[in-house]
Amino acid sequence: MSREDFDSYSSILVQDIMARALITVNLSTTALQIAKMMQQGGIGAILVKENDHPVGIVTDRDFATKVTANDLPFDTAAQKIMSSPLITINHNEPISAAAKRMTEKKIRKLAVTDNGEIVGLITSTDLVTQLTK
Repeated sequence: MSREDFDSYSSILVQDIMARALITVNLSTTALQIAKMMQQGGIGAILVKENDHPVGIVTDRDFATKVTANDLPFDTAAQKIMSSPLITINHNEPISAAAKRMTEKKIRKLAVTDNGEIVGLITSTDLVTQLTK
């Protein structure tokens, strides 16, 4: 697939393929509690809030690179394992912009905003799924 082929997806917006269901926790939620939420929800990321304001994200990758690799206890707080600052993209951006931001930041998940408020999450899997349609 050429760059031009990918750019043809510029008419598809982030809001068209993002997940709207979000699970959030506070800074003190433990790694074990987060892992259980991810397992029960069949999801790979949970947003972390402080005073009702999103400040980070805990992903399945964070578990591999921070918790497991460093042998952290399961009662480690979200604050110590989250990725922060939270990297976002506007809901009305094309999915090609989301792919570019993920590539530049070397991440697989972006929080989606609408007027500064988090309204969803878009993942690299969402992008790949869209490209195979």
